[in-house]
Amino acid sequence: MKIKIDDLTGTEVSELVNGHLQGMTLHSPPESIHALNLEALRKPEITFWSVWEEDVVVGCGALKELDDKHGEVKSMRTSSSHLRKGVAKQLLEHIIGEAHRRGYQRLSLETGSMDAFEPARKLYKRFGFEYCKPFSDYLEDPNSVFMTKEL
Repeated sequence: MKIKIDDLTGTEVSELVNGHLQGMTLHSPPESIHALNLEALRKPEITFWSVWEEDVVVGCGALKELDDKHGEVKSMRTSSSHLRKGVAKQLLEHIIGEAHRRGYQRLSLETGSMDAFEPARKLYKRFGFEYCKPFSDYLEDPNSVFMTKEL
């Protein structure tokens, strides 16, 4: 697998991000969807990576700088045909490594509280993320859980 910074202009990556957004609407009410669209992912405070297996996109994820010591994991998604092949694990390792390189002291994330998000929560727990209160501009929401990791 190859992980590369992506400008979000390719069709395959656009389809994966749009599929991520559509998937969120299946499990969360509109006011609880915090996934970013293509335009929002192109903001300068966000670095977006795509994961490739030869010429097939198999996953994506992003790192948003909240401030010079705190980053947020965003838009983690594995293609449905590549689940349980280590895509998310490798990408999360990459994002954590980049957060360390940038000198962040904390890395946080928001994910869903519903059963569909249990595999993601288990992955984050394995990497040392712990449940926490809402951070940044997030508010308490029964459809969201917040996790953080000291770096």
